[in-house]
Amino acid sequence: MAAVLALAAMLTVPAGDALAQEGAGPGAEPGAAAALSPRAALGRRLFFDADLSRARTQSCATCHDPASGFADPRGGPVSVGDDGTSRGVRNAPTISYAALAPHFGRTAEGHFAGGQFWDGRARTLEEQAGQPLLNPVEMAMPDKASVVARLKEKPSYVAAFRETFGPGVFDDDARAFAALAEAVAAYERSPEVSPFDSKYDRHLRGDYTMTPQEELGRVLFFSNQFTNCSQCHKLTASGGEGEAFSNFRFHNIGTPANPELAAPVDHGLKGRKDIRARRHDGQFRVPGLRNVAVTGPYMHNGVFKDLRTVILFYNKYNSSSPARQTDPATGRPWAPPEVPGTLSLKELESGPALDDRRIDALVAFLKTLTDRRYETLPEPVPPSAPPPAPAAPGG
Repeated sequence: MAAVLALAAMLTVPAGDALAQEGAGPGAEPGAAAALSPRAALGRRLFFDADLSRARTQSCATCHDPASGFADPRGGPVSVGDDGTSRGVRNAPTISYAALAPHFGRTAEGHFAGGQFWDGRARTLEEQAGQPLLNPVEMAMPDKASVVARLKEKPSYVAAFRETFGPGVFDDDARAFAALAEAVAAYERSPEVSPFDSKYDRHLRGDYTMTPQEELGRVLFFSNQFTNCSQCHKLTASGGEGEAFSNFRFHNIGTPANPELAAPVDHGLKGRKDIRARRHDGQFRVPGLRNVAVTGPYMHNGVFKDLRTVILFYNKYNSSSPARQTDPATGRPWAPPEVPGTLSLKELESGPALDDRRIDALVAFLKTLTDRRYETLPEPVPPSAPPPAPAAPGG
């Protein structure tokens, strides 16, 4: 796709597996599985298999449910692990359209970009597919050999792996585990996960006419004169077919800490062992916006529950109005950044202040990025602000 090829010029991105399909299953659209390749079909089976977790209670789909935009349907800021008590430290991002992210690396300008997870620590989609299996607070398998042993419990898996990856695939545990990751990644690249059938995509093909409000939001979103959205949430100059709605670079936007989480400060990109420069402190990868209306809560720590609140958060950087300096979820001033001092102020402060009409139009446009199958999902209920805190004695 044009959107992916544009960034591929800046990052070295090996070609992905061919897309394919076979048999329907949990979360699939009727008839959707008619196009899967054997590798992707095997990956789909693995994606839904809870036996690949330590207690056999959690599959990939537990936190990335296709019925909920491939996000966690439980709605918490972070996800609960296989043991029913362990909690992650970051919000589980949707894996819909995750295949659009290039491999982690540097752009021609020297900026970090791409990879999977909020900090890009998985360089490829295959690395992303394998890591949760061994994460002690996710699927919690002790090692690759244990995962492969679970595969060998099922003769149908053994046959499918040998047919797909060769008769010697189980001769080495590392090889078999890599094959598992390749299969899941192939499924994540499939049109079942990334169908490109939203109202926006249909609009580009001439099959949908946007409402006046949606069209206003579209113009605002892509205009550098009226908003700064597309500085980070656009990959190609045209924003055309196949647009990822992310440049996949890393920024610190001043997200506040989430008071629901008893977690230490999250240093994002700088928290990785291989990236220690101070300028990367608090930076997280720009998320794509496809299905954003149905995959809250938002930000790396799930601190915001409502999409309109997210836009208001960005708008505070460009508005001097006291009302715009108030978090609608709390009725209090916006909380300070979790990591101050490295904010991307050049990008954050480059747009004009938005009035309610334009904010609502942007929300309407973002909803056009929802895949057709999710257009009937109930919308999140906006938070109700509590009453203002009582004034201190003496006013």
